[in-house]
Amino acid sequence: MAIAAAALAGCSSNDTPLALAQSEGWKPLFASDLSNAQYDKAVWSVKPDGTLVSTQDKVIFTKDDYENFELSLDYKIEKGSNSGIVIYCTDTDKWIPNSLEIQICDNSADKYRSRGNTWLTGALFGHAAPTVLENMKPIGEWNNMVIRCEGQIIDVTLNGKKINHIDLSKWTKKDTNPDGSKIPSWLTAKIKSQVPTKGKIGLQGKHGGAATDFRNVKIRPIK
Repeated sequence: MAIAAAALAGCSSNDTPLALAQSEGWKPLFASDLSNAQYDKAVWSVKPDGTLVSTQDKVIFTKDDYENFELSLDYKIEKGSNSGIVIYCTDTDKWIPNSLEIQICDNSADKYRSRGNTWLTGALFGHAAPTVLENMKPIGEWNNMVIRCEGQIIDVTLNGKKINHIDLSKWTKKDTNPDGSKIPSWLTAKIKSQVPTKGKIGLQGKHGGAATDFRNVKIRPIK
């Protein structure tokens, strides 16, 4: 399991002291045996190279709650993929609407593009569109996403370029975004400026009939 642990952590067993120093503060979000995760064992598993894979649309959650953190991960999609990173989750059984989701999807798919930019990669799903739409690598290649969550401020970086900046304090209505656009009805139970900014983190499983794989999933606190 040493190889899997290194891949989940984002470093290898051959890392130099300098490389380890540069990764100071980061730790794997999930243990290599997923012992610190809430998940369906029939759905989620870790490959020998450390890649985290799923077979159904179920979320793998942390057991611990997190606040004020940076989350970094690599992801790879298939054609038609629709996944996401769940943050600030306060109810894993009913994670919609008791959380927020940073979207991951196949941006080239008409079924997502036709719903608007808040359905595309890097969006706060249903609420805030990314400012950059074409910074994702081709299907089948690995992308890196970093999500920085400090209270009500959420920043999303994709492949080294910041693509979204969200200030939850601006969401003062249940059914309407600050720009006046409608929030999807299944997300309107809570005003986003009032949601807790501490909760569990999750990765959405195979959705839309296409898989999304994850690796190098790591987290560090914001001091």
